[in-house]
This record gives sequence, C-alpha cells and structure tokens, in this order.
Amino acid sequence: MVSYRPLTIGIVAGEASGDILGAGLIRSLRQRYPNAHFAGIGGEEMQAAGFHSLVPMDRLSVMGLVEVLERLRELVSIRRRVRDYFLITPPAIVIGIDSPDFTIGLELRLRQAGIRTAHYVSPSVWAWRRKRIHKIARAVDKMLTLFPFEARFYEEHGVPVACVGHPLADAIPMEPDTRAARRSLELDTSAPVLAILPGSRAGEVERLGGLFLAAAHWLQSRQSDLQLVIPCVNRARQLQIEALLDSMDVRLPVRLVLGRSREVMAASDVVLLASGTATLEAMLLKKPMVVGYRLNSFSYFLASRLVKVPHVALPNLLARRELVPELLQDNATPEALGQAVLDRLKPGPDVDSLKVAFAELHELLRRNANERAAEALVPLIEGEAGDDR
Repeated sequence: MVSYRPLTIGIVAGEASGDILGAGLIRSLRQRYPNAHFAGIGGEEMQAAGFHSLVPMDRLSVMGLVEVLERLRELVSIRRRVRDYFLITPPAIVIGIDSPDFTIGLELRLRQAGIRTAHYVSPSVWAWRRKRIHKIARAVDKMLTLFPFEARFYEEHGVPVACVGHPLADAIPMEPDTRAARRSLELDTSAPVLAILPGSRAGEVERLGGLFLAAAHWLQSRQSDLQLVIPCVNRARQLQIEALLDSMDVRLPVRLVLGRSREVMAASDVVLLASGTATLEAMLLKKPMVVGYRLNSFSYFLASRLVKVPHVALPNLLARRELVPELLQDNATPEALGQAVLDRLKPGPDVDSLKVAFAELHELLRRNANERAAEALVPLIEGEAGDDR
C-alpha cells in the first residue's frame, strides 16, 4: 500500500539506540507514505532520514538518578513543549522509542487527547515494576517489542502488541567472518583472541574494568598466547581503561581499539562482557561468552528483591534457560571469570551445540524489523483499530 496524502507522523527518541531504530522506521514508513512529514525528537540518524527535531536529542540522554534530578526542570519543559506541539498540530500517530520514563507519560497525555500512540522497544516491565503495565495499557494503542518473550507478557495482560524482531539480527550475517575481522584488526589469525567489554559507561568501567583485567591476567598466566582486545566506545573510556592498566602491578599486554566493538567480537574466540545489549550482539556473532556484573551493595540488594526474572543475559532470557554463565556480584571474581573463559576457549561439542542454539535464536529474531514495525503501525496511521499479535 502506498498513500500520497500529506500527513504528520510524530516520533520521540531519547538516545543513540533509539535514533538508529527511528531512522530505520522512517525509511520504511516513507516507502508507504512518500509525502509524510516526520517530527518530534530525534538524533543525527533520524534527521539524515528527513526528520525534523524540535530539540536536540542529546538533551534527553541523561543517565543516573542524580543527573535526572539535576535536569528535571529542563526535561519537564521539553516534554511539555513536545506535547503542546502535537496537541496544536495533531499527527496521525505518535511513536515513542525506548526512553520510557520520558515517552510513556507523553504518550498517555496524547492518547487521552485522542491521538493514536505506539511505543517501540518494551520497557523491562516483565522483569521489575510490573505494575507499570497498567499505565502502559492506558498510554499506547500498540506496543512494538524486539523479543518474543516480551510480546508474550503483553498478550497475557491484554495489551495490543507486535513482535517485530531486532534490527541487529537483520544487520549481522548468520556466519560472521572471524578471519577477516582478525586481519582487519591486525591480530594473529592463528592465536586465540579474548574480547573484553566492561561496559560503555564510566560507572560500569569503574566497577568492572579492574575485575575483568584481573581475570585477563589470570588467564594469560595459564595461556600465554591469548590475545587480549578491548574495544573502547569513546576516547574517555579509552583513557579510563589506560589508567586502570597503568595502576596494575603487572604489565598486561592488552590491545585497545577505539570503537569497532562488533569487529572485535567477531574476531574473538570468547567474549568476557558486562550484561546488556552487547550480550545480544555476541550471541548473533555466535561467540561463546562469559557475563560478569557488579552493582554497589545497596543497588544489588534492591535489584535482587525487585527483579522477577531468573536470568540477566539476553541469550538466557531468549532461550529461557542458561546458555551462557552469569557471574554476578560476589560470584564475579577474577578466578571464576577466568576459569569460565578458559573452559570456553577449548573447542568441543559443548561449544558446537552453543553455536547451534545461538543460530536458532538469530533466526527467531531475524524478522526484517524495520518493515515489520512499519506494517504494524499502518492500521493505526489509517485510523483503524488493530491487534497485530
């Protein structure tokens, strides 16, 4: 279906990952609505796709409770400005992408005013603060999820939902070229490689960086030909990791790479990493991994009582069983992490079966997400009630 009628489609994204999703969605929707005007909040990727951002997206990219409180007045002002813009010039639909603390409240107010709304990327309502589902049900005409287990949760609560799959699963080939990645990074193609990803934020690197480096030292004392590579998301994280290396009692031969995290993981035999989206990327690259994570004691105390799921790593959540080891809090020691990596450096039937399981999950998520998301939204844009489950 192609409609040439002029219409406005509102989109609000608050961070880089949402900007990428929004750009893909805009391109797919524009094939169906060539004369559509896209406006709201978005970053460089969305703007390159022809989007008009009312305010710079980086004004929403705030992490941490203290930082949010410091900027609360500005964030409230931005949300009011965007709300008023859509109320004065009502769009066919408003789509919030992730950033639920900002977007869900906005969607609720707009839907109460008669504007159709959707939300792309489910909040972790299935894991904690489950009562949020009632507000979400009032706020959105449809939820678009990345993962099937999320869609099941919404179905159980009567919220219209479509699982569209994950764009990363579309972008990453089923069989990554490890040798090509090693050649590109100028690594020895015959010696084993460990990719180390202690997180992208300063706080994560502070908590996990030293721990992961200690595990790497433990490993190299037992396998001297092991190549250690750490991709750094930006120059600030690179300087932070360099400082951690300088503070060690021993000299650890680690290769630091600015950016290129997917390429580093593709070049590896095993990945040692923090829990988060990187575990999904490692799974799609068919890489055995060891997940380690630590929070401060009080945060862990709260999380252990609030979180209602048995796993934290996405491969385990998707498989509904433990495919990859999760070493959390006191269990995350250099020796335990090192031994878990060492076990996965050895080729054998366990590693082979793990890669088969990863391939099956990759196929499950490979759904042409941009197109599926656009298809799920068309009935709402056309003013129809539809439950595309």
